[in-house]
Amino acid sequence: MKKCLLLLSLIAVFSGCDKLDELTKFEMDFNQTVVIPSSTRTSLPFDIYTPEKETNSESEFAVNDTRKDLIEEIVLRSLTMKVTEPSGADFSFLESIEVYISADDLPEIKMAWNEAVSENAAGELELNTSNEDLKEYIKKDTYTLRLKTVTDEVLTSDHKIEVKSVFFVDAKILGL
Repeated sequence: MKKCLLLLSLIAVFSGCDKLDELTKFEMDFNQTVVIPSSTRTSLPFDIYTPEKETNSESEFAVNDTRKDLIEEIVLRSLTMKVTEPSGADFSFLESIEVYISADDLPEIKMAWNEAVSENAAGELELNTSNEDLKEYIKKDTYTLRLKTVTDEVLTSDHKIEVKSVFFVDAKILGL
């Protein structure tokens, strides 16, 4: 009888831990806009920098009952780009793209890419993402993205691109 009671207690504790662990996981979304300028050349790489993006991580963590010092891991879950201008434009002008993240006192690292953009690319492009732990970047007050692009078409007008990043956060809830 005691063994059954002990076994049931252990099962209850471990299943409760799994449920608690799920409460420590959430997503943070960031949207930015960049402009790929019109060009007169193709097949040469060029860089586009986003303005510094405020993370507001302190308030985001507080909403999810945690703090910066309790973050275990932050990984980029998805990075989607969408052409917003000119109307009807798509990503067929891109040959390849790489996205790098940087923040104060941290090295720049590649976090997303598409090494062979399809000639039939639509107006929205989902990039491959790394499994790098980006917690130190997102815990900072601001970060910057650098887009390294190679075009295979001449752009006759500027292309405004919306960049949506979704980060998966795994944290402890108030130290649990």
